[in-house]
Amino acid sequence: MPKPGMDAPSMTGAKDKRKAFGALVTYCRKYFPIIVVAVCCAAGSAILAVIGPDYISELTAVIQRGISILGVHIDMGEIARIGGILIAIYGCSMVLNYLQSFIMNHVSTHVGQRMRSDISAKINRVPLNYFDTHNYGDTLSRVTNDVDMISQSLNMSIGTLVSAVATLVGCVVMMFITEWHMALTAIGASLIGFIGMGLIMGRSQKYFNARQQSLAEVNSHVEEYYAGQTIVRAYNAEPDGLEAFRQSNERLRQNTLKAEFLAGLMHPLMGFIGNFGYVAVCVVGAAMAFAGSIEFSVVVAFMIYIRLFTSPLGQIGQGFAQIQSALAASERVAVFLNEEEMIDESTKSRTLSDVQGAVEFDHVRFGYMPEKTIIHDFSARIRQGQKVAIVGPTGAGKTTIVNLLMRFYELNGGSIRVDGVPLSELRRDNVHALFGMVLQDTWLFEGTVRENLAYGRTGVSDDRLLDICKQCGLGHFIRTLPDGLDTVLNDNVTISAGQKQLLTIARAMVEDAPMLILDEATSSVDTRTEIKIQRAMDRLTENRTSFVIAHRLSTIRDADVIIYISDGDIKEVGTHDELIAKNGCYAELYNSQFLAA
Repeated sequence: MPKPGMDAPSMTGAKDKRKAFGALVTYCRKYFPIIVVAVCCAAGSAILAVIGPDYISELTAVIQRGISILGVHIDMGEIARIGGILIAIYGCSMVLNYLQSFIMNHVSTHVGQRMRSDISAKINRVPLNYFDTHNYGDTLSRVTNDVDMISQSLNMSIGTLVSAVATLVGCVVMMFITEWHMALTAIGASLIGFIGMGLIMGRSQKYFNARQQSLAEVNSHVEEYYAGQTIVRAYNAEPDGLEAFRQSNERLRQNTLKAEFLAGLMHPLMGFIGNFGYVAVCVVGAAMAFAGSIEFSVVVAFMIYIRLFTSPLGQIGQGFAQIQSALAASERVAVFLNEEEMIDESTKSRTLSDVQGAVEFDHVRFGYMPEKTIIHDFSARIRQGQKVAIVGPTGAGKTTIVNLLMRFYELNGGSIRVDGVPLSELRRDNVHALFGMVLQDTWLFEGTVRENLAYGRTGVSDDRLLDICKQCGLGHFIRTLPDGLDTVLNDNVTISAGQKQLLTIARAMVEDAPMLILDEATSSVDTRTEIKIQRAMDRLTENRTSFVIAHRLSTIRDADVIIYISDGDIKEVGTHDELIAKNGCYAELYNSQFLAA
């Protein structure tokens, strides 16, 4: 279920709609030359289709002249000539229409591909606090549903609109050339169609916007409840989940129904106007033919023209409905692409390569929200090679300290220095390369065991991977896998939570970074495995500065420095023995774990 404040604001103003349209045009700018070719093909196809009735009128006149009370004397040579011209006209029209369809399909798929690439790149540029306030499902919906909607609408709308407009204009010109009285009759009967289409479009846009937003809510709900299916079932929360989904699904149904209902009105409305115009042309044409003002062949031509004239009205309505869908999706994509990004660091040239591992926190102040400070005034000095344990109650700011050390978030005040160099002067990728990191939440992707262990690195030998797995207690697990290191980790391979965490610990050992961060790294393993990991970690952290966050105090008793923090401030600093002797906050926490029984 989307969390409060997690949905991006909808762009509803006319100015924002122009921005969304401008963004869509920008994506298509690269393809303007080929789009012009498609437009010319669509226009050419429509013009040829419009010219056809004039030859049909001529063909009718030849037949009419050949039929008399004295017999039938039809000029078959002339009919063959006109028939050949008609075949050529409609054949060329078909080829041009296919070409514009092929070109627009090419353009729309490339625009969609570029949008997805830009969104993917954007995800790597937005700060992590974006994901603290936005639902993953909503962002995924922008990558999939919204981009698909834009691609499909581009593919169908441009060719449809150009062909319809060209047909409409061509029909008007040909009708006035053929007989202006009849032309005024046809246009007057169809004018109401334009008025109705304008009124419908004015009311339907908001429902297209609401439909895309509702679709994102449904995707968010499905993504969240699918990922948390174990918890949902454990707490018997299926009814609540189904009810939440029902509400989201109902909103999607209602918004889709309203959008499609209004858009669907255009087709029957245009059909009625076409039939009304058809009747008007037949009545007026019959009257004029009876009066001798026009020939019967003109009436035949206008019967075709009125069909060609009213059909584009429906196509224009359909094309504008598709454009409305594309604009609604473009607004959502544009909102994401306009999100605030991390500061560009391409101009920074300072790097740390030969890292010793001395770390200093100097009056660090931070809050995930400016109005709510979490770390008030954190200062500490860590010497090279020290093992530092950060402990404290839940919500004290332990993980936040690590996030700041990795520069996942920017400080509100103070500084963090490594070997005397402020992290703010280094590029983020350089900072991230300084640390190997193991989080409490494990993350493995669908790929081989080898690919997961050597993630982000190349040239790691199998012997080294197997040796690290053995140190982490994964040796037996690897041997039992059907293909060893080449086993693909997917739904067909059953892996326990502890084994997943062991794999992430092994990944950090493969990384072999100058410093190490362990955030509750042994929380999902049993005591025997914990002892094995602790031995491996002792070897891993030897002569390497490491930061350990742990609730199991048994894992950090040998730490060189233990920092007890609470409410974002340091309360106590010292070794295990020193803090126990002090009988303060740390001693109370330790005793609650080991002496309560």
